[in-house]
Amino acid sequence: MESKTLNQTTLAILAPLLMLTGISGFLIPERYSPLSGATPYNLFHLIFGAIGLLLLSAKNDLWASLFNFLFGLIDLYQVLASVVGLTPIQYFHWTFADDVLHVLIGFALVIIGGRGLMRIWNGSTADQS
Repeated sequence: MESKTLNQTTLAILAPLLMLTGISGFLIPERYSPLSGATPYNLFHLIFGAIGLLLLSAKNDLWASLFNFLFGLIDLYQVLASVVGLTPIQYFHWTFADDVLHVLIGFALVIIGGRGLMRIWNGSTADQS
C-alpha cells in the first residue's frame, strides 16, 4: 500500500468533499440548505474540487501542501468577506453555517498545508503524517 503524507491524505478527503458540496448545492433547494446554494458558490466548489483531484493525481506533497495552504487562506478570506461585506458576497450569499465551516476548515488547512510547506522548505524527508 502506498504511503501518503498528511497533506495528500487531507487533499484526498477535501477534494471529493468540495465536489459533493458543489453538486449538493445544485440539488438541494437553497431554502432547505444551511449552506449557500448560490450558483457561483457551487461552481467555485466544483472547480476547486476538480483542481484538488488533479493535483492529488500528481502524487506530489508540494502541490498537496500548497493547495491546502492556499485554499485555507481562501476559506479564511471568505469569512472576512462575509462578515465585512467584501466581494464576492454579492455572488456567494454565505450563511452563518458557511462562515463557521470556513473558519474551522480554513485554520486546519493553513496549519496542515503550512506544516507541509515548512517541512519541504527545510528539506526534511520525514513523513508528516
